[in-house]
Amino acid sequence: MLFQTSLVAAFVAGMVALFAPCCITFLLPAYLGSVFKEKEKVVFATLVFAAGIFVVLLPAVLGVAFISQALFRYHNEIYLSGGIVMLVVAVVTFLGIKLPMPNLTRSGQQKTDILSIFTLGVFSGITSACCAPVLIGILTLTFLSPSFLGALAIGGMYVLGMVVPLLFISLFLDGKAQKLAVLRRSIGILNFWGRRFVVTLGNLIASSIFFVTGVLILSLERAGKLSIDNMEGFTKMITGSAELIDSFVGNNILINIILVVGLIYLLGHIFKKV
Repeated sequence: MLFQTSLVAAFVAGMVALFAPCCITFLLPAYLGSVFKEKEKVVFATLVFAAGIFVVLLPAVLGVAFISQALFRYHNEIYLSGGIVMLVVAVVTFLGIKLPMPNLTRSGQQKTDILSIFTLGVFSGITSACCAPVLIGILTLTFLSPSFLGALAIGGMYVLGMVVPLLFISLFLDGKAQKLAVLRRSIGILNFWGRRFVVTLGNLIASSIFFVTGVLILSLERAGKLSIDNMEGFTKMITGSAELIDSFVGNNILINIILVVGLIYLLGHIFKKV
């Protein structure tokens, strides 16, 4: 009675939405740049990044009207801001600057740049939410739910579908820090504004990803390639995937329960690693 759309369908639709051009253009490079920036603490950085996405997307997918309207109304400005943020993070990463945050790590451990990663996650959520296919796709599903609890579950599964691929990437990269030791190698020293900055190979790669992505987003936005009008086909693909999956497993409670239990196990495993 809670659901008109199966949880499996919402989860699959979220995975499809991740690859919407206006979504993956910002989200995936922002995530990969964060991985190269943090190097060893990949799983923790992924959770912080995913939290930033959830903070924005979950209220939007629950149909908070003023958020949804603002995201569509200021679509162009959001992508311009996102491109500028990418360029700023590129410079900060290149110089190895950590944004001020309480040090939550143990003494002697490398401090994780939580603030910049969370900010990138938030902007990834904003750019994803103002992407018409991503937002319309989930609103179509949540509006079918007869209760707030049902809409919350559907919306949560949709957003999980977008971030779970990133979690799998983090699990794959976890424990490979020794093989990536070359990323910590110093490739030069810069003296800037009276300060000395050590440039590592990992920071160079991460800043390059951020810089190229920032320039690409600004260029695509200027050319109108990221406009809402160009995304109608992908909107149909997202909603169509949900309808297709729903036609097969929509009435199968067991499959939905198995998916939820599997996701709980995965998240528990990830939190244990952190």
